[in-house]
Amino acid sequence: MRNSLAALVCCIVVMSVADRVVNGRGVAAAEGSAVLARGAYLVDDVAMCGTCHTPRDDQDKPDARRRLLGGPVPYSPVRQTEDWAEVAPRLAGLPPGNDDEIIHLLMTGISRTGRPPRPPMPQFRLTRSDAEAVLAYLKSLPSTY
Repeated sequence: MRNSLAALVCCIVVMSVADRVVNGRGVAAAEGSAVLARGAYLVDDVAMCGTCHTPRDDQDKPDARRRLLGGPVPYSPVRQTEDWAEVAPRLAGLPPGNDDEIIHLLMTGISRTGRPPRPPMPQFRLTRSDAEAVLAYLKSLPSTY
């Protein structure tokens, strides 16, 4: 009887720990998915980063096979604009700069050089959570296709 009770208690403890581990991972995965979904929304639908940061194909359309891998900026300013960027950097996989620099850029509009990014890159003023979501999403993308 005593061994049966000990075995029952042991089973309950193991099941309780297993339940916490499984549910904890489930919550973390769901939260991670929500962060990536938020980042994807901001990158693809709000900021439309692919407009400049995705190379063009032979028909001058964004090349989906090389999404956010950087390339020539596909348009020029109507008026002469000082310091216009002719090439947009790669964002997919390993954005240029460390995590703190990218978060700072997205929150303040100031790059790692201490200056605003070169036009046509806008000066974003994201919240920390949105900037972190954008960075998490960009880092989740393949840096080569």
